[in-house]
Amino acid sequence: MNPESARVPEAQLPSDGGKPGHRAWLRRHRGWLVVAVAVAVVLLGIALARPQPVRATPVGRGDVVRAIVLTGRVRPRASPQVGATTTGTVQRVLVREGDRVSGRQLLVQLDDAQARAAVAEARALVASALGQTQSAREQAGTAVRQTARDLERARLLYEAGAMSARDLESAARAAADARSAAAAANARGSAGALAEVERARAVLAAAEAQLANMRITAPAAATVIARLVDPGDVVVPGQPLLELALAGATEIVAFASEDNLADLRVGAGALVSADAYPAERFTAQVTWIAPAVDPTQGTVEVRLGVLDPPAYLMPEMTVSVNIDVASRRNALVVPRGAVRDLGTPAPWVLVERAGRAVRRPIQAGIVGESRVEVVGGLAAGERVLAGSVEPGVRVRVRD
Repeated sequence: MNPESARVPEAQLPSDGGKPGHRAWLRRHRGWLVVAVAVAVVLLGIALARPQPVRATPVGRGDVVRAIVLTGRVRPRASPQVGATTTGTVQRVLVREGDRVSGRQLLVQLDDAQARAAVAEARALVASALGQTQSAREQAGTAVRQTARDLERARLLYEAGAMSARDLESAARAAADARSAAAAANARGSAGALAEVERARAVLAAAEAQLANMRITAPAAATVIARLVDPGDVVVPGQPLLELALAGATEIVAFASEDNLADLRVGAGALVSADAYPAERFTAQVTWIAPAVDPTQGTVEVRLGVLDPPAYLMPEMTVSVNIDVASRRNALVVPRGAVRDLGTPAPWVLVERAGRAVRRPIQAGIVGESRVEVVGGLAAGERVLAGSVEPGVRVRVRD
């Protein structure tokens, strides 16, 4: 077969616009093109004429809450570092990270052998000083009692005629001298003995304080965050041994955009969830709002108090905070998804009128997570259209 005879005539093939072959092809298929366009127009008309099924939701009443969602961290009421107040060697460390401790619980024990010996010696000094004071008083009392007995015997002998008046006077002078001497000795000795006793007691108090410093205890109920020493370590005054997080009112610190500053207020309630436990929720309350904006971040520090923190809550844990900034009970509400141009000055919804979707401007109030308060433009019982339907389209409403 001749290859040239198998070629299609050039006039039968479509070609670029303006060529003779292209015009011939258009003349040949013009009828089919007209039919195709007519069919498309008819189908489009049918599609436009057929009502589009849409869902409708009645305008009702309910509670609506607007919240600000922030990310924060848990901060304990205080995080003191427990340190040594004296030089010593660590004998025992009785806690580890994560342990919960009570107030005055023993945490670290330093070697206290020398301190205990000093306490024993000081107690002996106190006993000795008290003994010396008691001995001096007993001697003075003995002398007074003896001279008093001698004087009484001399009087009996004098009355019986067995003693002269001179001897009686001598016995009386001896008794008087003994009382005077005892009084003077007691006066001089009491002051000195008392001072000695007080000095001994002061030494004892210092020794007991030194012994107590060998026991490092918790200042209050807390959780051990960090353990900084081990048995055998030599510590010096001021050296931190443990870091604690005090139990009690836990605080959450978050940073809000300055755009939300007008909505924040002290006393606002919040719902908090830890990122590690997303299914758990607990309540908090805004207790403090920073008086200044961080110029580098454009944020405001917000602190929230947690009166009853859950057991799983740990310091520095990341949490999500939903702060209720506005709420209304029994408000006129529509689903948030039904409101178009929300956040602009002219929000609107679609309603059904005479089988078509009609645009209806509304006045929005509080914008919640799933509901929007309607303060104007709609009445209770009216139905708003949902979905991607556009204004002017024929619709068939289904509840």
